[in-house]
Amino acid sequence: MAGVNASARILARCDGRGGTSLPVLAGEGPLALRRTRGSGDTAQVTLVGAMSGPLGGDHFRIRAEVADGARLRVGSAAATIALPGQHKEPARYDVQLSVGAGGALHWLPEQLISAGGSELSVHTCTEVGASGRLVLREEQVLGRAGEQPGRLRSRLTVRVAGRCVLDQELDCGPGAPPGWDGPAGLAGHRAVGQLVVVRPEFAERPVAARVLTAGAALFPLAGPAALVTVVAPDALRLRAVLDEALAELA
Repeated sequence: MAGVNASARILARCDGRGGTSLPVLAGEGPLALRRTRGSGDTAQVTLVGAMSGPLGGDHFRIRAEVADGARLRVGSAAATIALPGQHKEPARYDVQLSVGAGGALHWLPEQLISAGGSELSVHTCTEVGASGRLVLREEQVLGRAGEQPGRLRSRLTVRVAGRCVLDQELDCGPGAPPGWDGPAGLAGHRAVGQLVVVRPEFAERPVAARVLTAGAALFPLAGPAALVTVVAPDALRLRAVLDEALAELA
């Protein structure tokens, strides 16, 4: 018996009245989508986990498309926990995001927790059109309280106006290449996160690279974009640093 295969899709479009409509909002199995109260011209969607997972052998897919000029904010109701399952194959979680010209997407899910004994590969691929805006946050927590982490491979790719501005991969946990937890890697930290902000203004005024605080740094990307990368001892500290960076950049 194979693992669970589940897909979800969101399509946001301008509604012609100064707001954003959601003509497509569909999820299946563990990927339940709910429209929640937005603000102004921005539609808001919350991902509600209807089942545990992903478990070994599962394959989840989420696609969110923001059409030209539309505005969408997506969050999740709770953390996602990668768990071991009956199947020995790794679980997969693929996220595909696109933002049209003049559109805006805030992609702000809760943490991904890699529980002991699990194995998960995540790939988030994002395409942002000319004059599009993006705020994307990723947070990974290695293990629940008092346990060793599972194996986690996480790749993040961002393209702006057809140009790749970021393509990075994290591989950690049992079986990962040597050094993942050494001084040049996570250095004993158990929470790691990234914040990508794309704003047209950065083309004229790129951010300056600098250290934000211990374990956190800000970098300009090759385009109208910026990256914040953080390692922290726990999820609470990780979120606090990312929130401070987001308030400054966006």
